[in-house]
Amino acid sequence: MATTLFEKVWNAHVVQSIENGPQVVYIDKHFIHEVTTPQAFAGLDKRGIKVLRPKQTIATADHNVPTKNQLLPIKEALSKKQVDTLIENCKNHNIELYGLGHPFQGIVHVIGPELGITQPGLTIVCGDSHTSTHGAFGAIAFGIGTSEVEQVLATQCILQTKPKKMRINVDGVLGKGVTAKDIILYIISKISTSGGTGFFVEYAGSAIRSLSMEARMTICNMSIEMGARGGIIAPDEITFEYLRGRKFVPQNFEAAKEKWKLLKTDDDAVFDMEYNFDAADIEPMITYGTNPAMGLKISEKIPTNDDAGLEKALDYMGFKKGQSLIGKEIDYVFLGSCTNSRMEDFRQFCLFVKGKQKAANVTVWIVPGSKQIEQQAIAEGLDIILKEAGMELREPGCSACLGMNEDKIPAGNYCVSTSNRNFEGRQGQGARTLLASPLMAAAAAITGKITDVRELI
Repeated sequence: MATTLFEKVWNAHVVQSIENGPQVVYIDKHFIHEVTTPQAFAGLDKRGIKVLRPKQTIATADHNVPTKNQLLPIKEALSKKQVDTLIENCKNHNIELYGLGHPFQGIVHVIGPELGITQPGLTIVCGDSHTSTHGAFGAIAFGIGTSEVEQVLATQCILQTKPKKMRINVDGVLGKGVTAKDIILYIISKISTSGGTGFFVEYAGSAIRSLSMEARMTICNMSIEMGARGGIIAPDEITFEYLRGRKFVPQNFEAAKEKWKLLKTDDDAVFDMEYNFDAADIEPMITYGTNPAMGLKISEKIPTNDDAGLEKALDYMGFKKGQSLIGKEIDYVFLGSCTNSRMEDFRQFCLFVKGKQKAANVTVWIVPGSKQIEQQAIAEGLDIILKEAGMELREPGCSACLGMNEDKIPAGNYCVSTSNRNFEGRQGQGARTLLASPLMAAAAAITGKITDVRELI
């Protein structure tokens, strides 16, 4: 029987199927951080249970960490408590922690791939919705809640209802200034924030296959923003070459590669739903509202339809129906988050700003996704390019993606952000977020306003 890539990986990990109920699924890798683990570990301790397979759990501190002066004590009391609690729990349960000061520290969905922990055919979970990032490698990866974190720590398994299957094909050649971030914002704007609910999405088509691994991770990262359980892309030579030589890949890499080559959807496999998009129709994108589906091509204007949700969102954002966003002055630019904080993003951004000066009205936060990326950026002289442009390379963390640390956008201010969510208050109480690609963010940083990046490249 013909099967999809998702089914091949899922079926290989089913331990038990419950009649008229969920399935028990084995988990290969479990990533944890400081925010969603304290209650899970407390539950284990209360019952006198140890983590079943600590070697399959990978810990880091990312959400609540400062991105300046990381070697100093954390100032915010709650953030410090959560990070300290993670340190203690990892020590008590023999889990290796890539904490502040460790050369592997960084955002959980950045360090997994760059260390080669994320591999094709694995099942991966984390108490974080953007775990779908790891699906770019042909893995089944999804976010879980705190009670499920405890479940995986205790049993290395999880109870799950098998999602339905969706395939999204993007074919053709991308236009000038169009990136992976634009692809996924375009898709979400077409499908809506609930269009993927109940599905696991496979991304396919010539435009997807042409993307680098960094770009594929951006696509899969935002699968959750259309309501999907996760996203997945079949591994290929681009995947294998990205993984080659990384710290935790199998020692017999060629043998592993031969197995990974089998991870693809059969030609005659059937999906429950399928979408087809033309890459030529995608432009640089920008969001105008308070969810990622409220996005438009930079050449378009805000919709004028009668909708209470639209009215509420525009009231919060200070926009009007029928308005073009081009030329709108902004206050902040944020390059970072698990969506766009990798070397490819940094190189793109720095290539654009090299030899230019940031606009006087804009504060720019440049936050790498990991210590390794920070060090690589310095080795390539990107920190000098940024400094000369009036910007600063900070230290790794989730930063202004969410208001859990010191990097918050002030109320009423507009931030062009490369992160994944533009919810009300996501970047700080009253903050107004406009999601965009690193290229669009770079254009905004230099001009001080929302700009069609195609006019400047």
